[in-house]
Parts: sequence; structure tokens; C-alpha cells
Amino acid sequence: MPNESLRTFEDLDCWKACRELRRFVAREICNALPKEERFRLSDQILRAARSTTANIAEGYGRFHYLDNAKFCSNARGSCWEVVDHLITALDEGLISSELQQQGRAIASESIALLNGYISYLRRASREKDTPNNL
Repeated sequence: MPNESLRTFEDLDCWKACRELRRFVAREICNALPKEERFRLSDQILRAARSTTANIAEGYGRFHYLDNAKFCSNARGSCWEVVDHLITALDEGLISSELQQQGRAIASESIALLNGYISYLRRASREKDTPNNL
């Protein structure tokens, strides 16, 4: 891991950012959507947001750099899915542009942190496979 203080996936900055995204979606977006969207858009966006943290946790538990990176790539894809659902909600007049922009900013931060962690995992995998580390 990049930092000796990492003991669990909960210590990862990318997981913390995705947790913030998940909580924002659950508290702000789902509550702002009309009741008729509860089992449509609300369900979809909440599943995507929940997938972000779940994929990071699952990847962390794999103990192989490239397996972990694959799950983090899935989490990144789920962040982008949240962004698309936010755009849909805005386009359909279901949320305000302020709420959409706030969610997009949280998702962007999550994506940036995931990109950094994925890069670290890929580098660590290559370094592990060098003859000096065998």
C-alpha cells in the first residue's frame, strides 16, 4: 500500500471520496426526486453510487495489485454512471442545476482519486515483477 497507515479499505482516500458521493446521492439526490421516480431513476443512481465503495472494498480484499486495479476501474465506471444519472435528472427537470453541479464535483474528486490509486496499483504490480523483487 502507498502508506503504512493503511490498514483497511476505509483508510483509502478514494474510498472516502466515493463514500461522500454515495451519501450525497442517498441524502440529497434521492430525497429531491419525485416519488414516482423512487423505483426508476432513484434506484438506478443509488445502485451506481453504492457500487463505487463496494467495488473498492472488494478489490482491496483481493490482495493482488491488478485485481484491485480492475475493481477500482469498475468503481470509476460507476462514478461516471452517477454523473450520467445526474445529467438525466437535470435534463428531465427533476433536480436543480446546483444539486447536479454539486454531485458532479464530488464525482470528479472521486474519479481523480481513483485514477491516482489505479496508477499506483499498476506501478506496484510492475515493480513487483522486476527481477530484483522476485
